[in-house]
Amino acid sequence: MRGGARPSSSLLLLSLGLVLLYFTSGSTVRLVEGQQKTWCIAKPSASNEILAQNLNYACSQVSCAVIQKGGPCYYPDSLVSRAAVAMNLYYAYSGRHAWNCYFNNSALVVQSDPSYGSCTYY
Repeated sequence: MRGGARPSSSLLLLSLGLVLLYFTSGSTVRLVEGQQKTWCIAKPSASNEILAQNLNYACSQVSCAVIQKGGPCYYPDSLVSRAAVAMNLYYAYSGRHAWNCYFNNSALVVQSDPSYGSCTYY
């Protein structure tokens, strides 16, 4: 090769991969640690069928005692309210990653604490 040796394309791909790995691991973790706390809530437009599925799934993964009768998040006695609490419990338990608040596109990540009365969203 004229003008000096050129790096092979596999070396370029490896270098690009390492740069991408740096930006998607360590630097992202530092940014997330500095971000405001977030919560996962049900979209107001979500259907009752989807909310019931979300509630059942979340409560199969985490304890939903707070939404049981007598629990601090039992009232208001509505599917959307209970599903939102359960979805947030799952989201918090799973590490507060956006993908843990997807729920078939029926949930939102919010930066405003949705806690009310004696019901604390963690």
